[in-house]
Amino acid sequence: MNKAVAPDFGELLAPFISQAGDHVPSFLAMLERGAADRYRLWSQQWPEHREGLLACAAREDEIADTVDGLFPIDKATRAALNEPLPAARELYYSVFSDLDLRQQLAIQADAERQGAAAWRNMLDDVDSDRARDLLEHCASLEETSAAYLENLLGE
Repeated sequence: MNKAVAPDFGELLAPFISQAGDHVPSFLAMLERGAADRYRLWSQQWPEHREGLLACAAREDEIADTVDGLFPIDKATRAALNEPLPAARELYYSVFSDLDLRQQLAIQADAERQGAAAWRNMLDDVDSDRARDLLEHCASLEETSAAYLENLLGE
């Protein structure tokens, strides 16, 4: 298997993320839900690792739920953030399109580490210890999934 190289997802998705304005965390939470969907798909493709991949999906959903709780938005804002979401997900998914399952999961492991860094980059932008603790928890969840994938792939 050739080693797949993960892109800088923040840079790749920057045109969409920039449309979120002050609501970047909420937009990222929506992307996390898309990642959870990918894990569920992967769990069907690699059933002997279904339980672990579904645990990764649950962590993505937990991150999204946590961020939604930290940064609540109204229906109009949610609708506005939903507009660029399909194109952002399509671009994200395109990274995986010509790769075998193991390569896809290797790139996802890197994406999880990038996600952890993104949540930690927000720590100085929140004004409470509780919010910082929750963002750190999100980063930790990302790293747990990355470690699982890396262990699964034997890296």
